[in-house]
Amino acid sequence: MARGRRGLISVAVTVVCAVTVLAAPGTAFAAAGAPQPTPDPAPSASAPPTAGSDKELEAVREELDRLYREAASATDAYNAAEEKAKEQSAQLVALAKKIAEGKEKLADLKDRAGAAARAQYRSGGLPPEARLVLSDDPGEFLDGTGRVLQGERATQHLIEETRRTQQDLEQYSADASAQWKKLEANRKAKAAARKKVEKQIAAAEKLESELEKEEKERLAELERAAARKAQNDWLDTGVLDGADGEATTAGEQAVKYATAQIGKPYEWGAEGPGSYDCSGLTSQAWASAGRVIPRTSQEQWKQLRRVDVTDMRPGDLVIYFDDASHVGLYIGDGTIVHAPRPGRDITLAGAGSMPILGVVRPDAG
Repeated sequence: MARGRRGLISVAVTVVCAVTVLAAPGTAFAAAGAPQPTPDPAPSASAPPTAGSDKELEAVREELDRLYREAASATDAYNAAEEKAKEQSAQLVALAKKIAEGKEKLADLKDRAGAAARAQYRSGGLPPEARLVLSDDPGEFLDGTGRVLQGERATQHLIEETRRTQQDLEQYSADASAQWKKLEANRKAKAAARKKVEKQIAAAEKLESELEKEEKERLAELERAAARKAQNDWLDTGVLDGADGEATTAGEQAVKYATAQIGKPYEWGAEGPGSYDCSGLTSQAWASAGRVIPRTSQEQWKQLRRVDVTDMRPGDLVIYFDDASHVGLYIGDGTIVHAPRPGRDITLAGAGSMPILGVVRPDAG
């Protein structure tokens, strides 16, 4: 294990131990040589849960997972609409500037055309060609021929430039109208996504609020047990055997940034610095390393280079679930740092504690 890589993980684990680990990555800590998290306390002997209550609580856990996953998908939709709205607003501003400049240019061209018309009127209303024919001076005739040709070219250029400017203005206006319609559509999509996020979170919170204190504690035990089992099953496949990918300098910076956020709350749609959602954390971590990546986990999955799980290295992003609705930043030794869901804080977790869709790499170094 590389010294730099081990140092990153040791620092991250130390921070987490200080703020209380919410989702331990199981045997990954042993592989890193870091202190093991304190084992979960055994259920009280005076009030052992019955098989029936565990079954019901397991159903509650699955329902909560479903609600929060749907909220995560809606959050991605909200973030995507937000990003598009920002882009379209910027494009509208640029188009408005072009339209203003085009109007100024057109006004100037009209002034120049008016000046030419006034000059012709002052010369008796005769076009240059007529005045040339009426000239009795051969020298003046020859000199005038050149001036007529120059005047004709200037006039033609003025007419052509005016026509192009008018066409440009028409195109800018059409583009602005189209961008405005897209902006309005994305605002509606954003509002719909916000409504869905809030609805799913409210349903999950209501479900949790109906549980007794003992039931909440037991539910938390079931969640941790499910995460440990998934992580151990994943590690038992040998997926990390021989994996020794080294973090790049940028990857180390991304890991450093993400682990420094441990203990801060999850907030959907947030990009820091006080709170984050899952993709807000990963995108800002890589932004700190000088690499701009897509804002949402789904776009990170679509646009970034994919690597095999067996080849992942610290700084890579692990994408979860079939709809790519969650993402964590890999810090090495089977561990990720991530913003889990509403009501939870940024923490470390086993990379295999959730269904992995795949791994993407923000940097190519």
